[in-house]
Amino acid sequence: MSVASHVEELRRKHQVLSDAVERAQRSPSTSTLEINEMKREKLRLKEEISRLSH
Repeated sequence: MSVASHVEELRRKHQVLSDAVERAQRSPSTSTLEINEMKREKLRLKEEISRLSH
C-alpha cells in the first residue's frame, strides 16, 4: 500500500467517524464518554494524516 492510498484510507475513516460523532451527539442514548472516545480517535487519525502528508 502506497503512502497516498494509506492517507486516503485514513481520510475515509476520519469522515466515517465524523459522521458517527454527529449522529451520536443527536442521540440522547449516547454517553458523553462514547462521544469523547470517538473524538479522540478522530484527532489521532487527523494527526496521522498530517504526519504522513508532510
